[in-house]
Amino acid sequence: MRMKLRRVGNSLGTSWPKEILARMNVKEGDELFLVTTQDGVLVTPYDPKFERTMSAMKRIMARDREGLKELSRR
Repeated sequence: MRMKLRRVGNSLGTSWPKEILARMNVKEGDELFLVTTQDGVLVTPYDPKFERTMSAMKRIMARDREGLKELSRR
């Protein structure tokens, strides 16, 4: 798929096909994140920093399950 850059004020912008936006489950006003990969740039609605934080949280919860149970009782 090709997209053309167009001037929008002092910036450049693109128009995205409705089908692509629907597949990404995004709408006007949502944030998109640009992630540099070995193959180029990935555009995603998911914050990669948040994903890493949630993965760390899951590991901590699994490791410290008994301590977290005890804390929740207080």
